[in-house]
Amino acid sequence: MRITTNALLRNYKSNLSASISNLDSARTKVMTQRKFNSTKEDPSSALRAAVLERKYVRNQDYLSMVKDVHSFQNSQEDAAMQINTISQNLSKKYGLEALNGTNGSLETRQTYAAAWRGAQESLVLCLNSSYEGRYVFAGNDGKEAPFKLTTDADGNQTLTYRGVDVNVPANQDILDQMSRDSKDYINSTYIDLGFGLNIDAGNIIDSSSAFDTSLPGIDVVGYGLDDNGISKNMVLLAGQIADVLDDEVFDEAKYKQLLNAFDGIGENGLSLNQGRNRVLEKITNLGTQSEFLTTTEDRLDSNRISLSEQIDNVVNVDMAEAIMNFSWAQYAYNAALKVGNNILTPSFIDFMS
Repeated sequence: MRITTNALLRNYKSNLSASISNLDSARTKVMTQRKFNSTKEDPSSALRAAVLERKYVRNQDYLSMVKDVHSFQNSQEDAAMQINTISQNLSKKYGLEALNGTNGSLETRQTYAAAWRGAQESLVLCLNSSYEGRYVFAGNDGKEAPFKLTTDADGNQTLTYRGVDVNVPANQDILDQMSRDSKDYINSTYIDLGFGLNIDAGNIIDSSSAFDTSLPGIDVVGYGLDDNGISKNMVLLAGQIADVLDDEVFDEAKYKQLLNAFDGIGENGLSLNQGRNRVLEKITNLGTQSEFLTTTEDRLDSNRISLSEQIDNVVNVDMAEAIMNFSWAQYAYNAALKVGNNILTPSFIDFMS
């Protein structure tokens, strides 16, 4: 087979071009630290990387949302704990002391009454606590302060929740709907935390597929009247207890009745789901939800690490191997250049004179 000079040059140029291409590819991988820089280089890996990166971004969104929800939940729990502390001091300190000291002067009882009224204002402030501009006990309407306490010229107090009087029997139905105790609860604020948000044909969110961040304040301090016509709301009870202490003639039986309602104790001595007992129950529920959010955050963080490792395996190069390949490609290219210097061997023409 006769090998011509043109054929030899064509082969050399083709192989040198391939060597340059290999060197450029190896150099690019070292500089970018990626196995591929365009889909055409590795379509299968590029598709898998795109899927993994979408999962990673979505997981990051869920993780950020869980942290925000957890902080909001902590604000709710802190406010509920403050309410519990205030109510406990009222009951165990001022309540019992006032009861034991009822044989004292009116001035003494008025001192206790002032303490109850001062604590009443503190309760309202706790119920109107906010987190980043959103009121934590406002249900699904976190832009407006949910509770408002007013006192008329005769000293009668009115407490409203989102504009609805919590002590008027005619408002019972709407208050029930605003409370989580009702199956017709209308205050839900669902957050998708990655549990497969599900919406049925009626555009109703499946409560098991999302997290409800709303907590109506009336669920914490109560609303409505009991069978004896006594308010179930702790804020109003505090004011009514203060009124009894302010009376010139002290009604001990009524005082005990109101104090028991404030503590959540029935006539038979059994605990009721109202007063301080209700606050403690809500604090327990918030603690359970907080633990759930912590577990969810840990799971999402584990997913983040796992997805990062998968993306690294698909996209990123092993730098030691990449540098070795680059060095080899550089060596091969230099060798090709040296071969080029000797590609044209002496011919018969070189010896003609």
